[in-house]
Amino acid sequence: MTDDSFYAAVGGHETFQRIVDAFYEGVANDDVLRPMYPEEDLGPANERMVMFLEQYWGGPTTYSERRGHPRLRARHMPYKVNPLARDRWITHMTAAVRSVRLSPLHEAEMLDYVERAAHSMINTFDD
Repeated sequence: MTDDSFYAAVGGHETFQRIVDAFYEGVANDDVLRPMYPEEDLGPANERMVMFLEQYWGGPTTYSERRGHPRLRARHMPYKVNPLARDRWITHMTAAVRSVRLSPLHEAEMLDYVERAAHSMINTFDD
């Protein structure tokens, strides 16, 4: 059986773990985004994001098995996701995706998702 998912094509778990690790390295020192992660350490958020992205891109369905439907907007509603937070998230995710050096086609597809996902999370225009 051949797995032709995006997940498999870009290198599977290892690639997604590297992307998420790079993302949270940026978040750790970001004064806008870091307060959105209540855990003392970013480990639990890292694990959740890896599971989510793997599932979204055709990998294991561990996220839904453990946490149910992603409900991204609902899960982010307690936090102020304004255009500044969106832009910071895009900056860190873009750098993280680029850091793993995907093929140009895969990188473009993932960065398109990053942009769309970030814009859909805005829940306020207050500073």
